[in-house]
Amino acid sequence: MNARPKKSFGQHFLHDRRYIERIVSAVAPRAEDFVVEIGPGEGALTLPLLAAAGKLTAIELDTDLIPGLQARAASVGELHIIHADVLKVDFSALAHSHGVPRLRIAGNLPYYISSPILFHCVEHAAAIQDMHFMLQKEVVDRMAAEPGSKVYGRLSVMLQLACRVEPLFNVPPEAFRPPPKVESAVVRLVPLGSHELHDARPEHVYAVVKAAFGQRRKTLANALKQLLDSDAIRRADVDPKARAETLAPADFVRLAKVYSSL
Repeated sequence: MNARPKKSFGQHFLHDRRYIERIVSAVAPRAEDFVVEIGPGEGALTLPLLAAAGKLTAIELDTDLIPGLQARAASVGELHIIHADVLKVDFSALAHSHGVPRLRIAGNLPYYISSPILFHCVEHAAAIQDMHFMLQKEVVDRMAAEPGSKVYGRLSVMLQLACRVEPLFNVPPEAFRPPPKVESAVVRLVPLGSHELHDARPEHVYAVVKAAFGQRRKTLANALKQLLDSDAIRRADVDPKARAETLAPADFVRLAKVYSSL
């Protein structure tokens, strides 16, 4: 018996086998992997991921879905379900408690909370090998956007400073039950290695990026005036007359370093 999707949880259950197989193929889980699925729903991705890996940990907030998941998984592999809000799950502690260096994370993320989940995962990027997510195509476009794009913004910069962002393929509304009003897309995120990460203070990078895009139509001199004056912006080798959407992620790192030095 299929569960009734709940609007309060932003549930849209994937049912098209073609796209399920493409996602599982993209993840390509192996027996030695520690795979974590966010929001397993009815188990459309859970069961084939579990079959490939032999074991899987799923994070599910909807209590009503858990008994059905456990029943379907019983003959497939070892499924461990964490009944929790994913934003309260400490991925670093989860990896440590199971004695694994890094997790592999996958999921069909609820549209209404996708950005907070992405930022939460980035906070634990050192404990994550890779992430495969299905999201609104518009969100994936923002994640992968380059400077100068109309959709380039805070999400683009913060994710690209932490991960390689690789859009994989689009998924049409009719692949879900109920069909969402938007097109979806699958994206792969691979956290950068320690030698690739910037060395600025994360809270200062966040502050500069947030202020710069908070008033994106204004020049940086105006948007950042509470943090940096024009001379300080120039010391970062950035034009105070430029706008946030023209800056590469590395430019924000330099601005953050100047901010830290004040």
